[in-house]
Amino acid sequence: MLNQLRKENEVLDIFCNLVTIPSPSLKEEKVIEWILSFCADNNISARTDAYGNVYIKVPATDESKEPLMLSAHMDVVGDDSPIELLFDGQFIKANERTLGADDKVGVACALMLAKEIKDTTTPHGGLEITFTRDEETGMSGVEHVEYDKIQSKYILVCDADKLGQLQISGASYTNAKITVRGLKGGHSGIDIGDETRLNAAKLIAELLAEFPQGAYYKDKTGVITSCNLGAVVAGGVQNSIASIVEKGVKTNDYITEIFKKTSTNIINTLGMASYSIRSASTTKENELKDLMSSIVEKFNKKYEGLATAEIEFEVHLLPFEKADDDRIEIAHTEACKHAGIENKIESFHAGAETHIYCHNKNAACETFMPSLLGLADVYNMHSAEEKVDYKTLLKGYEVIKNTFLAFNKVL
Repeated sequence: MLNQLRKENEVLDIFCNLVTIPSPSLKEEKVIEWILSFCADNNISARTDAYGNVYIKVPATDESKEPLMLSAHMDVVGDDSPIELLFDGQFIKANERTLGADDKVGVACALMLAKEIKDTTTPHGGLEITFTRDEETGMSGVEHVEYDKIQSKYILVCDADKLGQLQISGASYTNAKITVRGLKGGHSGIDIGDETRLNAAKLIAELLAEFPQGAYYKDKTGVITSCNLGAVVAGGVQNSIASIVEKGVKTNDYITEIFKKTSTNIINTLGMASYSIRSASTTKENELKDLMSSIVEKFNKKYEGLATAEIEFEVHLLPFEKADDDRIEIAHTEACKHAGIENKIESFHAGAETHIYCHNKNAACETFMPSLLGLADVYNMHSAEEKVDYKTLLKGYEVIKNTFLAFNKVL
């Protein structure tokens, strides 16, 4: 059945060829070779850079129009073991391993579009495609993209996991680290009556109770800014942890193992906590940081001379903020309408290559305007149960083709 479908639908055949080539992060050589061979066989201009990213270009048929770029990543979560495809009549998956639909759905649709439009006389401003390496583990591929050789300003990053998605902003990733110190420790019995000996474990609990948790700000596109408590470490855990390390204890429940041997006979002097802050708005992120800092400042005034608290912020990923320009939103809405599906324009609360593109400039020194595009329904990504609904993949190709045509005002 799957073989017959592949004969009838070239984009599905391209996808199946791609996913049967293992390409874990930084081991994408075989899939790069397949892509370059596909392009050579179909007279599509393609090259690689020194890092191994692939660039494809289909020249404009109308120089008065702007080019559009598609982007997808070639690496997948998983190892380089052989991949056997399974098919149940609707879903494609791999036998006992990750499939790699993330992001070979995007690669397949981009290659199919390049092949279909390379000989067309339809007026368009040209198509650029960039396939990156190592998105899953470090996003080093997109960091090495030759931005100054790209003509397009608008980029469709084909890496969302649901058909019809158009994600126009994405959250940053910042760590907040909080430290509380009691200025005097002591014995939990002998010194317990001394009111100047404050317990840092109790104090950090009091401080954290004042911080927000969960969604901090939402709008019609979803959660924009959030704050999540990641870990709290406080109290007499030193001996417990040392015991686990010394004995080489192996367990999936280290919290319980640590708890078993915690010390309760000390007035604790140190407590630490970590938070993740995510935000698709710099303004709202700064507002949240200011709030957390003010809570710490209030704490320090309350316990001056008895305890201190500090908060540090460490930025790991800058935000992908919503642009004022809605050209892609309009084109995508029209494309989905022609394909008979309803699109969903939203913000996403995680990181992607959009976050890197939006802070760089093209050959004309224009800041890139990326969007994250969904071209198929992919389930259980990054697991052995990963699967893709092949019917949505076929519809997704129709959407990306229609978006290209609508962008060029020829739909």
